[in-house]
Amino acid sequence: MALRFEVLGRFNRARAAQLTLPHFVCQTPLFMPVGTQGTIKGLTNDQLEEIGCQIILGNTYHLALRPTSELIDELGGLHKFMNWPRALLTDSGGFQMVSLLHLADITEKGVTFQSPVDGKPMLLTPEESIQIQNRIGADIIMALDDVVRTTITGPRIEEAMYRTLRWIDRCIAAHKRPNEQNLFGIIQGGLDPVLRDICVRGLVERNLPGYAIGGLAGGEDKDSFWRVVAQCTAALPEDKPRYVMGVGYPLDIVVCSALGADMYDCVYPTRTARFGTALVPEGVLKLKHRAMATDTRPIDPSCNCMVCKKYSRAYIHCLVTKDAMGSQLLSYHNLFYMMKLSSDLHSSIVQGRFPEFVCKFLQKMFPEGDVPEWVCNAMEVAGIDISLCCSPFSSSPEYRNSEIPTDF
Repeated sequence: MALRFEVLGRFNRARAAQLTLPHFVCQTPLFMPVGTQGTIKGLTNDQLEEIGCQIILGNTYHLALRPTSELIDELGGLHKFMNWPRALLTDSGGFQMVSLLHLADITEKGVTFQSPVDGKPMLLTPEESIQIQNRIGADIIMALDDVVRTTITGPRIEEAMYRTLRWIDRCIAAHKRPNEQNLFGIIQGGLDPVLRDICVRGLVERNLPGYAIGGLAGGEDKDSFWRVVAQCTAALPEDKPRYVMGVGYPLDIVVCSALGADMYDCVYPTRTARFGTALVPEGVLKLKHRAMATDTRPIDPSCNCMVCKKYSRAYIHCLVTKDAMGSQLLSYHNLFYMMKLSSDLHSSIVQGRFPEFVCKFLQKMFPEGDVPEWVCNAMEVAGIDISLCCSPFSSSPEYRNSEIPTDF
């Protein structure tokens, strides 16, 4: 088998597991940084290994355009091409239905894009998406789904969900490397619980190696977000990994892990780094602010990453948005933070102290007890008592000091 999933510890819905893939044995919960074209901007592969990165995500659509999946295959697959010894996941190209909607035409056959490189039309069918991903050679490949933003309502949501179910059968039939690559299905259905339930049941019937919850982190309200995650994780098999696509805010990852999710990805940690913002236990730290110019402390005094050990806030303030090294240092720190968060989630569940971890996390982020109402509601469903670290039903903002939107 190309995948083994062993649960090592639980607390109610939350679970810590060992995910064995062809190229690496991973510990979940885990966060996957996005390396669109085989690279995480500004960081070397050695640095990614150093900070504990387990899986990198690559973009099928962009890799197919440049350097082409044929060339990658000819050179031994994406692992060899980018010299990455650990696990890889490739998306299906479906997200471009949303991000490049002005360039796309969606039909039952597939999605026709106008290439942003040369303007030529490119038809991406379920079969072609899988063939491209077979050539790229990632450990986990994603089925092509019909992606619609959750802010859209009406018949289009139902159409996309049923099309996603029809397309999964075409993806399964086209998959030629099931003993080397794991095909994950993607649950669609917008914010409609009935449609989500139909999609979950349809995908589970196909007995796939893993399942993703798609179509979230696209502008929906946070109360709807966590409820969709809770519904889907509760209905998915206990012995298969659960992947919430496009989630990168630390708070979201803690909440989703409490609800039983295992895997996450997003550009947020590296993109926000390029805007001069660091992730810290209190939320975010904006290194562009004038107050940073004379601050000799590290970004986070409690952090053991190379950046916090060697550089001051004042030094990085001089670099951010002006010198490439500034975004490189912040990207390193932010991804270290995400890997540490993942590791801490795993160990706290295995060691039976997950509720305490969640409370300490929330106390640092919301020291005045103004935990958002949606988080309180989600934690109640997850069976975690956070009454000691939050005021009930607070009216605090959903995210503090956050300027960069989350991608799918």
